[in-house]
Amino acid sequence: MHKIWLLFDPRRVLVALAAFLFTLALLIHFILLSTDRFNWLEGPRAQKTGQIEMTTPNSFG
Repeated sequence: MHKIWLLFDPRRVLVALAAFLFTLALLIHFILLSTDRFNWLEGPRAQKTGQIEMTTPNSFG
């Protein structure tokens, strides 16, 4: 394992890994914020429902 660190600079690898993981975390959070179920800032959106018409039978006629 130590021979790998002889090929790569450990500081650069760790900075690149931290940048990649931070970018991945932001991407995942923005994807979750765009969904209705996991949007913790605005909450679930109101469901659009169709208008229900109720008719009563006409007994007079």
